[in-house]
Amino acid sequence: MHLVQILLPVFDNEGHEFPAELFESIAGELTLRFGGLTAYIRSPAEGRWKQADQTDYDEIIVLEVMTEAFDREWWQALRARLEREMRQKEVVIRVTQIERI
Repeated sequence: MHLVQILLPVFDNEGHEFPAELFESIAGELTLRFGGLTAYIRSPAEGRWKQADQTDYDEIIVLEVMTEAFDREWWQALRARLEREMRQKEVVIRVTQIERI
């Protein structure tokens, strides 16, 4: 079993909040494909990273799904599409092998 997490920025590069419909559309697509998801959207998390001499940050939401099979090509295509649609240098999608108990 795999746990796949998608970290999505709440704001675009100009500081404008992405519309809720965008996140709902992504969540709907994942729910249809995987039968469900968990969305951490009520209290955005904060992502931080170091660039040169400064620390940048984003408010993010996390969408996650559990799946038996991990289709790397499908997830890479989704990441590329989200980067285009959200005009982001990188959208982080990470996968962890898990055991359901």
